[in-house]
Amino acid sequence: MGTYISIGSSLFGAVSVAKQLREAREERDNLRLVDAVVSAAALATGIALLARELRRMNEDGGGILSD
Repeated sequence: MGTYISIGSSLFGAVSVAKQLREAREERDNLRLVDAVVSAAALATGIALLARELRRMNEDGGGILSD
C-alpha cells in the first residue's frame, strides 16, 4: 500500500514542480527557479529510491511487478 502512495505522491510532485518551473520562467524569478530546480532534484531522488524498492520487491517475488 505504501508503494502506491509513493507513486501517487511522485506523480503529484512532478506536476507541481513542472508548474512551478513554468511560472518561475515566465516571471523571470531566479529565486523561485532555483527552488523549483532543487525540488525537481529531490523528486528525482525520490523516484530513484522508489524504483530501487520496486526492483527489490520484484526480486523477492512479492512485488507489484511480479508475474
